[in-house]
Amino acid sequence: MADHVVVYVTAASEVQARRIARRLLQNELIAAANFAPVDTMFLWKGDIQEEEEVSMILITRVDKFDQVVDMVKTIHTHDTPTIIALPILLGSREYLNWIDHEIGD
Repeated sequence: MADHVVVYVTAASEVQARRIARRLLQNELIAAANFAPVDTMFLWKGDIQEEEEVSMILITRVDKFDQVVDMVKTIHTHDTPTIIALPILLGSREYLNWIDHEIGD
C-alpha cells in the first residue's frame, strides 16, 4: 500500500479553500496545497446543480487522512464536501522524503 496520498477537496470559494489549507498546514497534516477554480455540475437530492468552486490538491500521508477529513469538515460549509484520496504510487525519493519531513508524527 502507498504511504502517501493526494487528497482532492473542493471548496465553495478561494477564501474557504485557503482557510482550510492554512489550518491543515499549521497542524502539519499536509505538506502542500494547490488551488484551481473549477465550474462544477453535480446531482444533489435528485436535482442538477451548477456552482463555481475551488478545487484543492492536498499532499499528505495515508496515516493523516482521517485527521484531514475531520478538519476539512469542521471548516467546510457544505453538508457533504468532496474529500477523496488517491494513492501516490510513485514519486521521487526526495519529494516523498520532503513530505515525511514536513508532516508531524
